[in-house]
Amino acid sequence: MFHQMRWLALVALACFALPSCQDDGHFCVLGYTTKPNYDPNIHTIHVPIFENNTQSDSITRGMEFQLTEAVVRDINLMTPFRVVSMSEPADTELKGTIVNYTKTIINRNQLNEIREAENDLVVELIWRDLRTGEILSRPRRLTPPPPLPEGAPPPPPPSVQVISIANFIPEIGQSATSARKVAIDRMAVQIVSMMETPW
Repeated sequence: MFHQMRWLALVALACFALPSCQDDGHFCVLGYTTKPNYDPNIHTIHVPIFENNTQSDSITRGMEFQLTEAVVRDINLMTPFRVVSMSEPADTELKGTIVNYTKTIINRNQLNEIREAENDLVVELIWRDLRTGEILSRPRRLTPPPPLPEGAPPPPPPSVQVISIANFIPEIGQSATSARKVAIDRMAVQIVSMMETPW
């Protein structure tokens, strides 16, 4: 009886394993796969310092450096890609622009002081394959773009917009500065997560 149950278990396991083998040598069982999360053909990436198109005031000054540093850190930690300097050749390039950073008051206390506020960080990204010129960060379209008129120059590459939100409550010791760091760190994680295949 024990041997018969063992035999049935082996047959059941074979039934799951055989159809899960794929042409590329990876397995896929019940929606799970051994394929890597990132494109194995990409090894290196340039990350120029992000542009900052927000108003140049004390709130957003220097944010582009902090965000670039956070993105480089997370690429090195979470992906197989290696960030290289602009003087070295790279497979791809990730360009980003901070287009908006706002602070919104959500709630006030009885003394009209801020009880809860929210920081919103908006970044536009273009991730380009430098070997082929292909835009890897192309936004998904439900319908194909309209055809270009004859002789018209090609449109600029489409960017992907990413939004990061961080709340803070001054009464428990949080501040606009700590919320800014949280928004930047969350943005970096979102950007690196979007680099998984497929975009």
